[in-house]
Amino acid sequence: MFWKSFILLTAYAIPYVLLITGVITNVWLMLAAWMFMGATMSGIGFSIMHDANHGAYSQNKTINKYMGYVINLVGGSSVNWKIQHNVLHHTYTNVEGVDEDIDPGILMRLSPHAKHYKMHRLQHIYGWFLYSLMTFLWITTKDFRQLFRYKKMGLTKAQNVNVGWQLTKLALSKVVYYTIFLAIPLLTIAAPWWIIVIHFIAMHMVAGFILGIVFQPAHVMPTTQYPLPDEEGNLENDWAIHQLYTTTNFSPNNWFLNWYVGGLNFQVEHHLFPTICHVHYKKLSAIVRKTAEEFGLPYHQQPTFWKAISLHASMLKQLGQPEKVRA
Repeated sequence: MFWKSFILLTAYAIPYVLLITGVITNVWLMLAAWMFMGATMSGIGFSIMHDANHGAYSQNKTINKYMGYVINLVGGSSVNWKIQHNVLHHTYTNVEGVDEDIDPGILMRLSPHAKHYKMHRLQHIYGWFLYSLMTFLWITTKDFRQLFRYKKMGLTKAQNVNVGWQLTKLALSKVVYYTIFLAIPLLTIAAPWWIIVIHFIAMHMVAGFILGIVFQPAHVMPTTQYPLPDEEGNLENDWAIHQLYTTTNFSPNNWFLNWYVGGLNFQVEHHLFPTICHVHYKKLSAIVRKTAEEFGLPYHQQPTFWKAISLHASMLKQLGQPEKVRA
């Protein structure tokens, strides 16, 4: 994990340094550098920030805490991310109205229980573009809206988050982020300001697109379920079995993909053992699969990444129809 972190963080920093020091001057090479930063930004999120904020990067809590702050380097908030991802998504996976990962707003329908709009008939076409906007929400309004929503839900109190102090930190972190990745490039790179802004946008579009096509095929698939709680708010299955019904693995034998996405192609293992470092997921998968089969439980897995993407596209098309897909 140390060397992986070093490689990814260095790969993120080198293009930035080459850009602001004037080593790269060709406009197309500049664009390539920014886009490469977008790709490494995703890798940092997958492999470093994700494990750290789950408490899985290290056995040392302090190391986890500070490595979790890496999300601020890509414009996000570790506090909000922990509530959204660790608390809501991992506890209520694919549960409509609770799991924010399947609630992108009215522009897309990622659950058969969500309200249908006519535009959803084309979401299998335009949805990929919307994925590319994911990190733009991080660096603009999403963190602030989430913080106030979580306060209203009582989640900030439950997680011992001081809302006033967190709001201050959010504002300061955004100022620092925009200073480093937009203001300094505007002041130092010998190119028209609009080109630099376009390149900054391209970086985030690459990062958002990659994040979207890795996270969404893990849950929005024809094979996964969307359970609803009963009148008392209880789900049919216990937590572990619920994860098996709502989660999908893909491309288990692609070593580079596994390295780059921080083991998130083994989503089943990640959801069952979120506090275990992702470097162990591949070996864990054989045990989990055997145990699931032994108890007659599903173990959803697609052989390749492209097969998972294809099925996710098919699911987007199905969910775009007004008829209910499946419970």
